[in-house]
Formats: sequence, C-alpha cells, structure tokens
Amino acid sequence: MASVIEEDINLDEVVENGEDEVEAVEEGETKDPAKKKKKKKKKKKTENDAPIENNSEVTDAAEKVVSLSVDETPGEGDEKKKKKKKNKNKSGKGPSKEQTNPPTIPIAELYSNGNYPEGQIMDHGPAEGIDERTAKERFSSEEKRALDRLHQDIYQEIRHAAEAHRQTRKYIRDWIKPGMTMIQICEELESTARRLIGEDGLKAGLAFPTGCSRNHCAAHYTPNTGDKTVLEYDDVVKIDFGTHINGRIIDCAFTLTFNPRYDPLVKGVQEATEAGIKASGVDVRLCDVGAAVQEVMESHEVELDGQIYQVKPIRNLNGHSIGPYRIHAGKTVPIVKGGETTRMEENEFYAIETFGSTGRGQVHDDMDCSHYMKNFDQQFVPLRLQSSKQLFNLINKNFGTLAFCKRWLERAGASRYVLALKDLCDKGVVDAYPPLCDIKGCYTAQFEHTILLRPTCKEVISRGDDY
Repeated sequence: MASVIEEDINLDEVVENGEDEVEAVEEGETKDPAKKKKKKKKKKKTENDAPIENNSEVTDAAEKVVSLSVDETPGEGDEKKKKKKKNKNKSGKGPSKEQTNPPTIPIAELYSNGNYPEGQIMDHGPAEGIDERTAKERFSSEEKRALDRLHQDIYQEIRHAAEAHRQTRKYIRDWIKPGMTMIQICEELESTARRLIGEDGLKAGLAFPTGCSRNHCAAHYTPNTGDKTVLEYDDVVKIDFGTHINGRIIDCAFTLTFNPRYDPLVKGVQEATEAGIKASGVDVRLCDVGAAVQEVMESHEVELDGQIYQVKPIRNLNGHSIGPYRIHAGKTVPIVKGGETTRMEENEFYAIETFGSTGRGQVHDDMDCSHYMKNFDQQFVPLRLQSSKQLFNLINKNFGTLAFCKRWLERAGASRYVLALKDLCDKGVVDAYPPLCDIKGCYTAQFEHTILLRPTCKEVISRGDDY
C-alpha cells in the first residue's frame, strides 16, 4: 500500500530563513538589493547624526520579520500547525487515536486507515537441501515481492485480529489475580476481546472459547455455567484464546504464574516455542520443527518440593496449520522428533504451540466437556429431532465452523440444549473436545504464536512486547 506523501510547509525551513532575515536587519542589511541601496542612502543622511542609543526599533522590526515569515498573516500559522498535527498519521505508521485503559476503543477505529501493524519479520528457516542464502534471497526477489502485494487484503485482516489479541492480553495479564473465579476471568477477557475486534456475527469475533486450563490440565478447559473454580496462587494457568476477521484466525497462548518457583518450567516451554518458530519456514519439513522443539525443551529442568523434573514435551499435543474459519486445517506440527515429512508452503498459516510437563508428557480426556465444534468435512446428515434442528441452526448462524462452548450457546439464546447437543455429537455433525490432562499432581505450561509464511519472509503475526 502506497504511503500518502505530506506536502505541508516546512516550518523549520521558514523559521531558518526568518532568522537569517533577523540577522540581516540587526546588521542593517536585507536580502533585497533594492532595499539594501535605500538603506545605504539613509545611512549617508544620518552619518553626522547622533548614534541611536535605543535599539528597540530594530528589535521590533526583527520580530516582525520572523512573525510574518512564519505566519504570513495573523492566525494563519496556528491553522497550519493544527493541519500538520491532524495529518501526521496519513502515512499509516501509527494509530490515529490512543487506546483507553481498560481498552474500549475497537482496533478498526484506532487504525482508521486500515493499515495495521506488522508482526515480527524473520527470514525463512533454512530447510534440508536449501541453504541459508537461498532463504534470505526471498527478501530481495521482485517476483516474491509481487506475490506479497497480491495478498495484502488478507495480511491486513490477520494483522487486525492480531492487534486485538495483543491489546486484550496486555490488559488481561495485568488484571488477573489469584482469588478470581475462572468464569470471571473468561468473561472479562471475552468481553474485552469482543469490543476490540468489533464483533460482527461471523465477520469478526472470537475464534474459539477461552482456554484457562490449570496445572495438570494442559488444554481445552473453559468453565461451564455454575463452575465455581477459583484461581489459586500456586496455579499454573494457560490462557489460550483466539480472534478472527473474516475467518482469518489468530491462535495465541501464554502461561501465567504467580509463584516464581515455576519460572524454569515456563521459560523452558517459551524457549521451545521460539525454537519452533525459528525452525519454521517455506519448504521446511514438519518433523524438523518437532525435533528442534524437543531438543530445546528437554534441556530444561525445574525443582519442585526438593525434586528435580525434566521438562517433557507433551508428545500427543501438536501445533497445526490454520485455514479460513478452520482452526485445524489438516497439517500438524509435532513437538517431538518424528512425525510428518510434509513440507510447509508459501502463504500458509501455522499455530506453533508447545506444551511442557513435569508429568508423563502425554495427555488424555478428562473432566466435563466444554469445547465443541461443527465437523468441517461432514456432509448433510438428516436430523429427526426438532430440538436438534433448532440447535444446529443456531450453531450455523452464530459460529459456523468455529469452535464454541456451552456458555456461548446460552449467550446466543439456547436453553435445554443438552440432549440436542448430545444428538448432534452422536451423529458426527458436531465434535466434542474434552479437557486434555496429564497425571494429577504435575504441572503443564504452554506458549503459542500464529505465523504466516509469506513469499518474501516469515511473519510472526501475533508477536507482542510480552512474548
């Protein structure tokens, strides 16, 4: 997108010229030759006169020259200054407004020109058979740059969603405190994200329910109505939520702790995620990303209650590719050695997420289910129950193929839906995603970023100042 070139008057240059004229006046000269001659004549007439003791007339003249040079006419300078200030964001380099605290202004209003901040730009990780030089040449390739320009509308949509995610989590990370209920935390986060993303049906909103899994529970837990679980000081909680614009999804997560004894666990998982991001890129094999993640994560250990635990990657949890309105688009990114030899490709979106555990390093279904999602590939299935038909219509209207939870069904107006939801799951129209847990008593951590493999570079879209 071309920048708007500003053509405002350069005030510094004008003032500089004005200062030159001031100096000229003080020395009894001006830059105008005609005026200079007049000045000389005047000087001859007053050669024998007494010297002027008071220089105030010259000073006033000098001030007048500066004033007229800058302002031209009274009041005109103020208008130009205001105009310059008003137009300073036409280039699209920053927000046109300042966000409130807590955040309430939609991101679309903050960036009214539609030019949203880029994520972190990195070169594509050198793949097997492709040297680092070839990967870096993509930056300067005119062909790749042209391909980049073809997809700017998509890039702006995903950056819009990313900025909403960044500002939401920045506020929530400082706001969450021990003693709050998990429902209170989720509702505050979701209401903030909805405001910032400018929720608009399936065009803009939340991409999936807020995960707030604690301790041995690694993923897919969000409280159902009536859940009275309270966040404790010694909890290790994974905050995993998503935003989207026109189905372009940001999937991004972080681990929050209050007791510093868990810092080595959190650090190990975060560094493993960074290793996965660094290893990713066009033509990179998915299994090579997993190997890089495992090597870094297993190099960390944590001491809890006098016992040393190696940080283990949870081998049956993976990162994944992301498609429009589809959180899991088909490719999986392992976090251990082995796995798919499939290669990453241009213009693919990936969630690079890693999970570390002090337990077995393997999860299983446990606890009450809260997460559900319509089966993306399911063909038409006849529904006999009227309640199932009504619930299915509500799901299609409000969520489409995006994930949802029981709280969101109730928010959308569903009531007495339990049997209908079970019927949809039994028929394979909707899939249930129960909480995933390691052994009780262990602790798990998670970090995740969404990356975009642009033709020219790798963009970590969800990158923020926090992680």
